[in-house]
Amino acid sequence: MSSAERVMALRVPDWPIRAHLIERKAGVLEQNESGRIECDDSTEPRTAPLALVANRLVVACDEAARMAGLHVGLRQREAQSRCPDLEIHPHDPEVDERRFAPILVALERLIPGIEPLRPGLCAMRARGPARYYGDERRAAGAILDLLSDLGLPESLIGIADGRFAAEQAALAGPGDPGIAAPLPGLRLVQPGDSPAFLEPLPVDRATDGDFAEVLRGLGIRTLGALAALPEEAVGQRFGAAGLSAHRRATGRGAAHGTEIRPRDPAREHVMELPFEPPVETSEQLAFACMALAERFIGGLTEIGLVGTALRIELTDDTGARYERVWLHPDRFTAADTVNRIRWQADALPRVAERGGSGIARVRLSPAHTDRIAAHEPGLWNTGADERVHHHLSRAQSRLGRTGVGTMELTGGRLLADRQRFVPWGTGRRAQRTRDAGPWPGAVPGPAPGVVFPDPMPVGVVDAEGRTVGIDDEDLLTAKPAQLRMGGAADAVPVRDWSLPWPVRERGWTGAPARFRLQLQLEDGDAWLVFHESGSWFAEGRYD
Repeated sequence: MSSAERVMALRVPDWPIRAHLIERKAGVLEQNESGRIECDDSTEPRTAPLALVANRLVVACDEAARMAGLHVGLRQREAQSRCPDLEIHPHDPEVDERRFAPILVALERLIPGIEPLRPGLCAMRARGPARYYGDERRAAGAILDLLSDLGLPESLIGIADGRFAAEQAALAGPGDPGIAAPLPGLRLVQPGDSPAFLEPLPVDRATDGDFAEVLRGLGIRTLGALAALPEEAVGQRFGAAGLSAHRRATGRGAAHGTEIRPRDPAREHVMELPFEPPVETSEQLAFACMALAERFIGGLTEIGLVGTALRIELTDDTGARYERVWLHPDRFTAADTVNRIRWQADALPRVAERGGSGIARVRLSPAHTDRIAAHEPGLWNTGADERVHHHLSRAQSRLGRTGVGTMELTGGRLLADRQRFVPWGTGRRAQRTRDAGPWPGAVPGPAPGVVFPDPMPVGVVDAEGRTVGIDDEDLLTAKPAQLRMGGAADAVPVRDWSLPWPVRERGWTGAPARFRLQLQLEDGDAWLVFHESGSWFAEGRYD
C-alpha cells in the first residue's frame, strides 16, 4: 500500500481557449488606440478552429484545431498552412488567471483547502471531502455538479495516491489501463494502484524536456523503467532533479510533509450600487458614486491594502455589462476611482446604439492589491510629487482621460513609432519583448532631438539640382549637395553624409523599402531623412 495521501486533481481541458472565449463572450471592454470602448457580445456559434499563440508558437488550441493536425509548440506559420481557416489570437496569461479566480472561489465555498497549480488545474486532499460526502465518488460528483453549474461540464477530476498521479489521472482517458470511470468526468485510480497506473506513461511526464531527453538516450523511456532503478543510484547520478522524477515515477508523495499546500482563501472586497431609475449621464453617475468610491477605498485601507488595479463593471437597464480593468502607477484614491467611472461611462456607446436608457448598476472590485507599507514614500522617493499628482489629476478630471499625459518610449523602427502617449495616472506596462527588439534598421544612438509627428517632404539633390536616388545596390546614385526644405530658396548646402541603410518591414504586404540617411549641413544642423518610393522625407533634426 502506498504511503502517499489521496489527492483529487481538477482539470478544465483547454483552459486558455476556454478563458479566451469567456473573456470574449462576456463582453469585456477593451479600449483601442482611438479611445473608443468596444464590447463583443456576439452569441453566434464559433465554427472555425481556434488557436492561441505567443512568440509565434501555438500555446493552446481547441479540439477542431487538433483534428486538423495542430498541437502545442507548433510554429504559427506551420499551423496556418495545416489549417488555412484557423482563427488565431494572442495568448494572454493574465486572462487565464483572472477567469480562473472566480472558479477557485466557488470551489473553496464547497471544499476548503485548494491549491492552485496553474490556471485550469488545481488539487486538494481527498480525505476530507470523501468523509463528508461518504466516499470519493460522491465527493467528485458534488464538485463536477458545481462545475457544470458554472458552465464547465467538460471538467475532469483525477483521484490517486499522490498529487502527481492524480494529475496524470486527470489527463487520462476513461479506458486507459488502471483507470476506473464510475462517473462521467471522473478518473479514479484505486488506492495502492498508482505505481501500476504510472508504469506505462512516457518519462517526460515526470520531468522537463532536457532531462527526459537524457533519460531516453539511456534507454529509460517509461516511468516504470525509471521507477525500477534504485533511488540511491538515481540520486548519485542525477542529483535532486533525478530524485524528484524518481519519486513521481514510483507514485510516492512528497519527501517531507504533505503535498497539498492550500492557498489562503481570497477575501472578496466587492461593492455594488444599483440605480432606480437608471442614471443617464456620466456626470450624474460620478456624483452618485462618490460615497461608494470612498467606502470601497476605505474598506481596502482597513485591511491594510491598496488597490493598484481596479475592475469597474457598468450594467445598463437592458442587462448589457461593460467591464474594464484600470491600472494605476501608485494606488487608487476615491477621486481616482470616481474619475475612472466617469471616463468609462463617457466611452460607452450612445443611448441609441446601446438600446438602454442609462446605467442601472455599478460594481467595483480590486483586480490587484498590494500592502500599504509597500506604497509609503521612502526617504529618497522617486515617484511624482503628491502636489503635482493632485493638480494634474484635477486638470485631467476637467479635460478628460487623454487631456493630460506623458510620453513613453516603445519599440519601433521609425522615430514616430517609438513614442506612445500615456494618460496621466495610468499604470506603466512592463516592457514587452516586442518593445525590446531587436529592430533591424533602427536609428543608432544618439536619437534626434526633434522628431516630426508626420515626416516632412524635403529634397536631397546633387550639384546639378537632380534628386539623389537609391540604386540596386542600396547606394546613393549621386553625392548629396543640398537639402531643400521647401523651394530652391530654402536649400542648405550639405557638408557630409552617412551611408544609406535600408529599413524593410512587412514585405509580405508589398510595402516599399525605406532608406535612411543622416546629413550634416553647412550651417551646423544635422538631419535624419529617408527615401521612399522616389521621394525624400525628413524624420527628425539633431540638436
